[in-house]
Amino acid sequence: MRIIVLNGSPKGEYSVTLQYVNLVKKIFEEHDFQIIHISKRIKKIEKDLHLFNQIIEDVKTSDLVLWSFGLWVLAVPAQYMRFIELIMERKAESAFNNKYTAVISTSIHFYDHTAHNYMRAVCEDLDMQFVEGISFDMLDLMQEKERGDLITFFENIIRTVEKKTVMSKMYPPLQFNHFVYEPSHDSDNIKTNKKVLVIADYYEENSNLGRMIHRFSSSFENAAEVIPLNAINIKGACLGCMRCGYDYQCHYNDEFTDFYNNRVRKADVIVIAGTMNGRYLSSKWKTFFDRAFFWNHTPSLVGKQIAYLISGPVSQNYNLVQILEATVTARQMANMVDIVSDECSDSNEIDATLQGLAEQVVYYSERNYIRPFNFLGVGGHKIFRDDVWGRIRGIWQADHRYYKRHGLYDFPQKKIGLRIMNFFLLLACKVPYIRKKYYDNVKKFPAVRYGKLIEKLIRKGGYKYSGI
Repeated sequence: MRIIVLNGSPKGEYSVTLQYVNLVKKIFEEHDFQIIHISKRIKKIEKDLHLFNQIIEDVKTSDLVLWSFGLWVLAVPAQYMRFIELIMERKAESAFNNKYTAVISTSIHFYDHTAHNYMRAVCEDLDMQFVEGISFDMLDLMQEKERGDLITFFENIIRTVEKKTVMSKMYPPLQFNHFVYEPSHDSDNIKTNKKVLVIADYYEENSNLGRMIHRFSSSFENAAEVIPLNAINIKGACLGCMRCGYDYQCHYNDEFTDFYNNRVRKADVIVIAGTMNGRYLSSKWKTFFDRAFFWNHTPSLVGKQIAYLISGPVSQNYNLVQILEATVTARQMANMVDIVSDECSDSNEIDATLQGLAEQVVYYSERNYIRPFNFLGVGGHKIFRDDVWGRIRGIWQADHRYYKRHGLYDFPQKKIGLRIMNFFLLLACKVPYIRKKYYDNVKKFPAVRYGKLIEKLIRKGGYKYSGI
């Protein structure tokens, strides 16, 4: 069997995920493996059409395409995403049609599911036979059980290809429309001293996105600042060198770090504007998010109001919605205000929604409001907290200093009062009479307790509605 491995790690042969592939290659030596370093060579692949076409020919002659990558900020690396864009731009989709495919990744399991959802959707958009995806921890190769899982995973792929099993589909094709947004010129000019920054991947005034940006920014008495990413000198996407782990200093010497620190981080409201390109926004936006990782696992936009303006069928792509929300909450501890798109195909409705968004971001910003986090934020924080304190502290030392200084090492075992209470509660419940009384009252106790608190707060008069 001829197997093409599309290596998505910018580290090339030093990719952690590729070592899992190398083990499989050694064990299943009767099969022909060809490893192509996509992300490491993306600039050459982009410029050299002959090289790109050779990769496409290799895919055509393969029996199995294995997508291999390490997780990069909630999805695949920007370089990998650019390759996927090139497939679409150069009309090379037919080379992938009906090919069997699988996905393997490594990470610390921080939003690995969104990366896998993205890749499965891409494979199905290419009309491939998606067999399975598997997500390993970076250190799983050291464990016998996980090595066994890897072998079982690959055996199943081989069996599936040989039997020509027809695989199920999960993601319907996205339906893009050709609606042209025509904004009105009437808007309420909102007065605020808050700095509102709109960042766009590409800014074309006559596109739907360009008109949405103009309509939104003109909602303020002093128009929001609009910056297109292509106006910033960004030499390349994140290389995964981890040099920033010690003191937030990026390997690249270009304009991005200064732009991010002195313009993005100094804004009160940040609006991210982009056009959907397949299952994500664009690889340009992915480059922005990946390069912003020079702040490591440290939240660099704490307390900001963040919203999205998107041209495209966002509601058909809930995986993207989850990525966008997690980008704000789990990654940045900021406030996710809203996502406004043009998919409703009604210019008046878009006008009203954009005006409402402008009012919301100012209202929240002036009150320093951060919505309490749901699972996406709480769960993400705990993964970062545990791993930064534990096994990755030696690399990400800047994170460790920040977490320690800002109380983000909020482990439950540090709460002495809670530990004492639980000790006595567990001891007391060994007595049948006490256990019965405790569980008889446990349902109503929180409501009674909060009821008393509410009455106390109202008597003190500390909370009153101030009006609009």
